[in-house]
This record gives sequence, structure tokens and C-alpha cells, in this order.
Amino acid sequence: MSKVIDIINKSENPFASFELVPPLKGSDVNQLYAQLDQLMQFEPPFVNVTCHRDEVEYVPNADGTFTKMTLAKRPSTTAIVGAIMRRYPKLEIVPHVICGGASKSKVESELLDLHFLGVRNVVALRGDAIPGQRFFIPEKDGFCHSSELVEAIANLNNGIYLDPTVKKGLPTDFCVGVAAYPEKHFEAANMKVDIEYLKRKVDAGADYIVTQLFFDNDRYYRFVDLLRKEGITVPVIPGLKPISTKRQIGLLPRSFHIDIPQPLVTALNKVTTSEEAYQLGIDWAIRQSTDLLTHGVPAIHYYTMSKADNVCQIVRSVFGA
Repeated sequence: MSKVIDIINKSENPFASFELVPPLKGSDVNQLYAQLDQLMQFEPPFVNVTCHRDEVEYVPNADGTFTKMTLAKRPSTTAIVGAIMRRYPKLEIVPHVICGGASKSKVESELLDLHFLGVRNVVALRGDAIPGQRFFIPEKDGFCHSSELVEAIANLNNGIYLDPTVKKGLPTDFCVGVAAYPEKHFEAANMKVDIEYLKRKVDAGADYIVTQLFFDNDRYYRFVDLLRKEGITVPVIPGLKPISTKRQIGLLPRSFHIDIPQPLVTALNKVTTSEEAYQLGIDWAIRQSTDLLTHGVPAIHYYTMSKADNVCQIVRSVFGA
């Protein structure tokens, strides 16, 4: 099994990697396979699988009160990873592991399950607040920050378990990726503070960084320059997501706290059909990708958001696969 950091360091040419969103609970696993099968034509060295915490819903009772219910909306990360490995046993799967919605011991158990499956790569994330919460609230005895999760994984790699009954645990062998925000995480006071948090993750043991999506490459270049000045030397893989509808002019800034460049906004405002908006998103991502490769990025990570058609067109045009 290969580690992502080794794939990056040993690759002679830049490559494309992809991120999949697991299907909703009750869906056919073939929906996942259909998306993955499209992407495998490009022979990606690894594919990320997102993780979603359980959601809380309040169900009304006959007496007017409400019952709090915690619901898992998607199959577990371990189940998704196992299903993909069964279909593509040679593909490196990089599951996301999050702090939200779990105690430290539950997260450790998940990591050990993944290790038993043969997984050697994870992305460590804090996760978002649940709907209805203004701020992220960790579970009782849970991780508050992703840097704490990275440190726990580093400890596991050294055979140090959270479970005090395990005196000489078998060391795991995880390569750890973390997230970063070229336009600043919306909770950070400023960019300097945000980079300080990122440095904590790298100092704790993160091997590489994958960015949040962006549409202005200059934001990425300035961000990487800032990281290098702060002594962060690990690879920084840019993450891209093509716009697919005109409505996303308003939706994406709200959901991801990013800016959309004025030239892209102007172009989107001129389109008159959904097909034109879809193609414009593809064309913009192709230009972004080509420019990033010209500037020497090691790879480009594409967020598919359960739809692979537009990403396939982009990768085919940029990488010539």
C-alpha cells in the first residue's frame, strides 16, 4: 500500500485525484460505483471519501413534545471504504476522519478499523457544526480541534493508544492529510491566525495539505507563499470544484465562505441556459487547472460532489488522459 506523501514525492508528473461523497443511506452501492467507474479511466493514484457526522432531528410527539433523534444519513466510512476496496483493490482510498459527533475513543476505534482494512492514508478534519448550532461543539470527551486529532494519529503511529489498558499497542502507519483555506477559514480572526492553526496541524504530524475549493488562482499562490514564510514546507495540493449552475453564484460563497472572481460572475450573469452555465464552469476549471500546472503544483484535487461528468471533461482536457 502506498502513502499519499510518497505518491506526491515520487511522481514525475502532476496528477489528478478525486473526492467522492458517499451515497445516502438506502441508496444502491452501484450509485457509488457508477461515479467511481467514470473516474478510474484516469488511473488516479488515490481517491478521497468524505465523512459526514450523524445529524440531529426533533420528531414531534402526540402530546406536543419533541423527541431528539440522532440519525446517520449515510453508510459508515468503514463500509464505504470496504466497498470501494472490494471493487478496486489496488486503488488507494483516503477516508476523511472527523472530530465532530464522536468521542476520542470512538475515533480511535474507527482509525483502528481502517488500519485493519489495510488503509494507510487519512485526512484529519474537525468537521462542521450540526445544523442549528452556530459554533462547533465537540462531543463529551471529544476532540476540539483537528490538530488534536492529528496528534492522536501520530501517537497511534508510535503505538501510543488512548485506551489505557493497551500498554504496547501495535503501531499504525497512517499518512495524514489536513485541510487549509486559501481565503481563510470563516471562524479565524484573520489569515495570520488561521495559518497559526494550520501550522499546529503540520507540527503535530500532518504530511500534506489539501485546500478548500477556490476560483481565483492568485489566492492560492499568495496563500502558499504565506505558508512558506511561516516555515510550512509540506506539499499544498489545490482543490477545485467546477461551478455547475448559475445559482451557485450565491450558494457557494454562503456555503464555503469563498469569493467568486468578478470575471466569472459577469460571465455567469450573461448565460441564458443551464447548459451554458454548466459548460462555463468546465471552461473556467480547465483554465484554472492549466494555470496551476504551469506554476508547478504537484497535483490537483477535484471535488466531484457526487457528479463526475464535468470533472471528467476537465481532467481529459487538462491531463490528456
